[in-house]
Amino acid sequence: MNTSYFLGWCFFRALFKLYFRWRVYNPERVPQSGPVILAANHTSFIDPPLVGAGLKRDINYLARESLFRFPVMGAVLRSWNSVPVDREGGGAAGLKKILDRLLAGGAIILFPEGTRSHDGKLQPARSGIGLTVIKSDALVIPVRVFGTYEAYGRHHRLPRPRRIAVKYGEPMRFEALRAEAKSCSKTRLKEIYQQVADEIMAAIAKLGPFEDKSGFP
Repeated sequence: MNTSYFLGWCFFRALFKLYFRWRVYNPERVPQSGPVILAANHTSFIDPPLVGAGLKRDINYLARESLFRFPVMGAVLRSWNSVPVDREGGGAAGLKKILDRLLAGGAIILFPEGTRSHDGKLQPARSGIGLTVIKSDALVIPVRVFGTYEAYGRHHRLPRPRRIAVKYGEPMRFEALRAEAKSCSKTRLKEIYQQVADEIMAAIAKLGPFEDKSGFP
């Protein structure tokens, strides 16, 4: 971790501990080195730092390209390993940047649902993450966040002190589908992308539910 990333990492860990009383489950399932895709459900703006703060390796994040136009913010985002992408994050340029980070041995957080949930429930996966998985050799770790919708969902103007948690699942490799994708038809290739996305989303769904027995609201 560079100095800026480390300071941000410490800040969010302290925030999550003191304000949200967070819990972290099975971070040891994420390798400390090598290319990794952290595929998480998405209900809040605090999901990316939550997923990253639970690990002791630096992570690459996606950020809207427009945010990099502001000098100070752009500098901070770059120091935090942020990857500039368009609004949807699915353009060819954005995909290349993501694959470059993975090729360099980095870990990156991706959201199979594509955008934040409107009701806190898991949404169907989009095929974009399947394309990224197939075109890379990265290990995939399903991740599930809990409580972030209640703490800072779309309908909240300010974060509320609700307990949050993050769970890291068992690694997924997709060797067979990657091998098939090298020689299959375009129609089948599209099916593979969606199949991978659906399998990842199913793995995320199996990481629950989280039960808060602490009595904290």
